[in-house]
Amino acid sequence: MKLAGQTIELLKKEIILEWRSKYAFNGILLYIVSTVFVCYISFNLNPGFKQSAGYPIVWNILFWIIMLFASVNAIAKSFLQESKARLLYYYTIAHPQAIILSKTIYNTLLMSLLSVLALVVYLLFFPNKVDDILYYFMVVLLGSMSFSTVFTMISAIASKAGNNGTLMAILSFPVVIPVILILVKVSKAAMDGIDRSLSLNNIGTLLAINVIVIASSLILFPFLWRD
Repeated sequence: MKLAGQTIELLKKEIILEWRSKYAFNGILLYIVSTVFVCYISFNLNPGFKQSAGYPIVWNILFWIIMLFASVNAIAKSFLQESKARLLYYYTIAHPQAIILSKTIYNTLLMSLLSVLALVVYLLFFPNKVDDILYYFMVVLLGSMSFSTVFTMISAIASKAGNNGTLMAILSFPVVIPVILILVKVSKAAMDGIDRSLSLNNIGTLLAINVIVIASSLILFPFLWRD
């Protein structure tokens, strides 16, 4: 079976398993809603904090912090839930590139759905004016894709190193920090209604990071797979 066919079949498997258990979706959705609610309660206990939450820069940064930790919790388990017997079975029937691609696409779809729901919940608890809501929505989807590509690759590496959480944090730090900085800058521009053309360089940089990470995954994962 060709690479594209194997990737599609493995992606279908991921979606079916998630649809049956809804483990990752329900768990991360609960995390997002509870985190937003706790922030809402905390801000309302102190009038000064409540007022600061209304500032666009604070509102924007808080949202991306919530999404960052939600992405870590959702994607870090990508390879943890696979048993050794199942991984051995995959080794005999599929290319390693198909496995990492299917994981990346599945995590992107999952995080995109969760990000949209998180944005809706966040707007309900912390209403704020977003001048270009469509552009902000597109940035949120792009951020979901960026988190998915980065953390899928890092979780694959960590799974081969004894699922070391410290290793995952160390490896993801140099890549995630630039991604977060660009997302905060571009999404703030969307909130302020700044012309979209002024953010094209940042969008291009973010897309380039995603391409580099995906290419690195396709090159490195086969070597990890042989271990």
